[in-house]
Amino acid sequence: MTMQTVRDVMTTNVVYLPSETTLAEAARTMREQDIGDVVVADGPGLTGVVTDRDIVVRAVAERCDPAATTLGEIVTRDLVTVRPEDSIHTAALLMRDQAVRRVLVCDDVQGLVGIVSIGDLAEEIDPDSVLGGISKAAPNN
Repeated sequence: MTMQTVRDVMTTNVVYLPSETTLAEAARTMREQDIGDVVVADGPGLTGVVTDRDIVVRAVAERCDPAATTLGEIVTRDLVTVRPEDSIHTAALLMRDQAVRRVLVCDDVQGLVGIVSIGDLAEEIDPDSVLGGISKAAPNN
């Protein structure tokens, strides 16, 4: 049995938005794309990541106006990354140690090549677990 790598389970459809994007626009994009995060980028460099949870906890719960607050105001700038050839177990341990639910997948040539979430890993490591089952289920609309 070959070791599964991050490349085997990562999502390659990364959605980029500029930091001046409002949270309302970002939330609509997440809904339309059926994703839980966007990468914030201004020009060629990555600024950070914003998740649906970030929007709720850092903005909505603080009574910030989603139509006026921008991604740049709530973005997570400390990026946690893995390499495509890393094992899925290495990625899971990194998520545990860094207390994050997703990590960016970067290589030396292309830079950002994907994102892997805890749900992606759960489906592969233990598909019969509760988290694996939830991750495989169709989204609620």
